[in-house]
Amino acid sequence: MVMMGVSSALIGLLPGTATIGVAAPVLLVILRILQGIAVGGEWSGSVLLSMEWGDQRRRGLMASWPQVGVPIGLILGTEAMSLLAIASGDAFNDWGWRVPFLASLVLVGVGLWVRLRVMETSLLARLLETRQVAKLPVVEVVKRHPKEVVLSALLRVSEQMPFYLYTTFVITYITSETIGMSKTFAFAAVTCAAAVELFAIPYFGHLSDRVGRRRLYALGAIVLAVIAFPYFALLNTGIPLVILLTIMIVQLQHSMEYGPQAALIAESFPTGLRYGGAGLGYQLASIVAGGPAPLIATWLLHDYGWQAISIFMIIGAAVGLAATLALPDRSQIDIADDAAYR
Repeated sequence: MVMMGVSSALIGLLPGTATIGVAAPVLLVILRILQGIAVGGEWSGSVLLSMEWGDQRRRGLMASWPQVGVPIGLILGTEAMSLLAIASGDAFNDWGWRVPFLASLVLVGVGLWVRLRVMETSLLARLLETRQVAKLPVVEVVKRHPKEVVLSALLRVSEQMPFYLYTTFVITYITSETIGMSKTFAFAAVTCAAAVELFAIPYFGHLSDRVGRRRLYALGAIVLAVIAFPYFALLNTGIPLVILLTIMIVQLQHSMEYGPQAALIAESFPTGLRYGGAGLGYQLASIVAGGPAPLIATWLLHDYGWQAISIFMIIGAAVGLAATLALPDRSQIDIADDAAYR
């Protein structure tokens, strides 16, 4: 959390290219890498604390609560930038954009204060007492559970890839000359979509406790394939209300997977290796799915048209579905019993 806060604040203080030349973008990339490392470690901790401390019969719901931080962050970040753009006017490009990055230190301080007051879970405490904690957990989990690490990354393709299309690429798409929406409308639509997820993510996390996480997640991948072409067809109507409702409704597909995802991945690893295994699998997806998605979509749109992006989404759905079906469903097992992972 400290790494995230310091990296964000330094981005807010970073001089521009007019001052330090090419060093500016180089330093920005380095700071973004540090942010990625920070979130990679923090995600596992927040999910495992929620899941292992909570009611074991409701692990899907308990583990979904940290996931709600994504739409909360999206709402806060979008609104902060919008308000500062209005308040600072022409000065936004000079200093206005820096304010949210500097203010993030306050959020990190609050988060750190909360985290330091949460005790380790009883599951891990028992391992500490018996000295069964791996000295090199990441190395150990790769040796013992390589299948689960790879499948955890691949199953996120049908979740993380469309999420970046729904929230990042869509802004560029609907504000293009072809669609003609304003950036104000685009940011407002994405904010409304994030508000949908505030309720949808915990709901689908809860639903996974009833119907099984693998079954629900697989259904989400199938839904992605079904909506791939209608999604862009509806955006192409150019009708503001249709576009707004489309951007909001497709988030239900994302929530259908993102809600149960944390428990689905975390349950795939035994207690002593759960932190490293879940974090490794989860963050590897950023390399193969999330990060490249807007870039690939931009290239496909330019060279082949929006239909190619829909096909790209269907391929992602197929990858996610195959990985999900290959991963054992441990929704009902006792995650404290390491014998269940042998």
